Amino acid sequence: MSSSLSRPNLQPVLVVLHQETSTPGRVGMKLRERGYLLDVRRPPLGCTLPETLEAHAGAIIFGGPMSAYDNEPFLKTETDWIGVALREEKPFLGLCLGAQLMAMHMGATVQPHPEGHVEVGYYPIRPTPEGEALIHWPEMVYQWHQDGYDLPSGTVRLATADGPFPEQAYRAGPNAFGLQFHPELTMAMTYRWTVKGAERMAAPGAQPRKAHIEGRLRYDAAVDLWLDRFLDVWLAAGDEGREPVNSAAIAAE
Repeated sequence: MSSSLSRPNLQPVLVVLHQETSTPGRVGMKLRERGYLLDVRRPPLGCTLPETLEAHAGAIIFGGPMSAYDNEPFLKTETDWIGVALREEKPFLGLCLGAQLMAMHMGATVQPHPEGHVEVGYYPIRPTPEGEALIHWPEMVYQWHQDGYDLPSGTVRLATADGPFPEQAYRAGPNAFGLQFHPELTMAMTYRWTVKGAERMAAPGAQPRKAHIEGRLRYDAAVDLWLDRFLDVWLAAGDEGREPVNSAAIAAE
């Protein structure tokens, strides 16, 4: 693995967060280990997003307490902005809310479960043949959401589940991925989320706090190994048959 020191030949990774106290967690740590600097933007706090990703190695939109369909100007801005990453074919990753925003950008529906069910805790997922051909997946992953999305047209389903939210991971083109779950979670984040968001554990389908802690001890090693491999796949995806970006044409759109 790369040194934790930044390497000047690597472009930074754009990181989009949605709360003042939010962090990119383990995803940020692993990117720094590979030598990447992080360009952190928080649109709800007034941060703007770049007009192009030519100066970035890729972009990640993380989760947040809001829903993709909420009537917030920054959510519409982010949803529209995802077109920049897709158009320029830079690696893009949407985690939970980020995956839902990309689904909305591509015309799919995002909505809560009709009976109010949530996934809050550790739940099983199952890779599709396409997902298994890409990478070996963990059996259990950490979830913290009340909304689900339909698979966007033209994308490839990578992982599914038998529970109330069947769509768990998808790929849009060669370089863009959406994950419903939270591989970025650290132990500190587990404690913080389960304390500050304790009321979420009263919703149908949610697991008690003890199960979150026990689940991390039992399942996280496999998730950590998967994330290491996935990030390498994701970072390399933008170079698979990608043509040079015509920045003049993009600016004219």
